[in-house]
Amino acid sequence: MNAQYKGKTALVTGGNKGIGFAICKGLINLGFDVIIATRSLAKGKEAAAQLKSPDSRIAAMQLDVTDDRSIFLAAQALTRSCDRLDVLINNAGILPDRGLNLLNISRDMLDLTMHTNAFGAVSVTQAFLPLLAKAPAARIINISSKYGQLDSLSASVPAAYGLSKLALNGTTIMLADTLRSQGIAVYAMCPGWVRTDMGGAAATRSPEEGADTAIWLATEAGPELSGKFFGDRQEISY
Repeated sequence: MNAQYKGKTALVTGGNKGIGFAICKGLINLGFDVIIATRSLAKGKEAAAQLKSPDSRIAAMQLDVTDDRSIFLAAQALTRSCDRLDVLINNAGILPDRGLNLLNISRDMLDLTMHTNAFGAVSVTQAFLPLLAKAPAARIINISSKYGQLDSLSASVPAAYGLSKLALNGTTIMLADTLRSQGIAVYAMCPGWVRTDMGGAAATRSPEEGADTAIWLATEAGPELSGKFFGDRQEISY
């Protein structure tokens, strides 16, 4: 545990498995109190039980990033139990469109992917902003992908996923500019190809390796880096 992070609180959407779970574990090891926000409260509670620590408070919270009422109720609940939020990590995401391109993907799949991966981060940030504003030097980290880089967009990239991560990158730039005056830093990061349900068993990185840059952004990265996109703790191009 690092004493400088004791008492700080982080909320991680989709924190019950994969990269999100590894981020929660890494932050807890540093001394953070962590809220695991998931669509399934039961799965969130299971993850919280696995992460039990004598040095940190760990809680599960039901939050569906595609449901504005769910987001509102989660923010209300956290306001009753916390006086501030130091770190928000918008990790929840889906990749439902492998093998599809813009000529054969449905509007419904485009809508679902965009609402989950991009617009969800906007709505969650809006709802928790009053708590973030109460923290000194609060940070927001958006878990993005190199598939959302302009130079990476092509017919071989899953269409909805690539467009949603492009939109999330744009969201990061705009939020960083909007929140700079409030002293809130906003970053985007790519975890790489990680062995998760989304990445598959053949992926080259462990969840812990995928989580590393997010944890660094939540703790060590300077506020002057707000609005930037990172991979392996290095700035990369949008």
